[in-house]
Amino acid sequence: MQIFAHRGSSGTRPENTLPAFAEAVRIGVDGIELDVQLTKDQQLIVMHDEEVNRTTDGKGAIVNKTLAEIKKLNAGSWFSEDYSSTKVPTLKEVLDLLAMRNFRGILAIELKTDKEEYPGIEEKVSDLMTSQKWPFTYWYSSFNMSSLERMYALEPEAHIDFIMGKSEKKPPMAMERGFIKGIHPNKEWVWKHEAEIADFPLAVRPWTINTEDEMRQCLACGVTGIFTDFPELAASIKRNK
Repeated sequence: MQIFAHRGSSGTRPENTLPAFAEAVRIGVDGIELDVQLTKDQQLIVMHDEEVNRTTDGKGAIVNKTLAEIKKLNAGSWFSEDYSSTKVPTLKEVLDLLAMRNFRGILAIELKTDKEEYPGIEEKVSDLMTSQKWPFTYWYSSFNMSSLERMYALEPEAHIDFIMGKSEKKPPMAMERGFIKGIHPNKEWVWKHEAEIADFPLAVRPWTINTEDEMRQCLACGVTGIFTDFPELAASIKRNK
């Protein structure tokens, strides 16, 4: 079972920040997941929400802010005053950190295009990812199937996964497209389909698996991987299963 640090080690560090990603590398996770959005001046930044309100001291939509404006924000104090100097990272800054730390796992890049379309984001991400060789493997994922189709057209050899909630209509959508390698469903979908997971035709990696009981349940039913805010706990449970 692959362990993916969801937005980095986001249970112990402010999510989607360099400290969270550095901690995930230290733990030795199989993979790191992050979210990519596009600023007003067409810069790729790493943040989950379409607005900066929840994880910074600012307010407003990313699409209405320049990178310079976003870089002025405090992205750590909401989590702990220990991270009061933490900034919102660009995708390039995260890639450089992972390369510097010689991360050898998988970077799962989620394109946050399910609410904001961010025209051209796929090309920008692809151009950056193919601009050099990285020590790690990278994958693409999104809730937005159109976005994934665009990524497939740009990088037909890339590993592409479909993120979904609990809808029974979504897995067939993924299976109809030969380029989709796996699904990332809400954990409730997995609990409902536990008996089918081992023989499911696509890889299944649920989110967000944060308790010891959930982690053991995922190990027992044979999911391919999990996304967790607590990768160190998951790694310990996996080692001692």
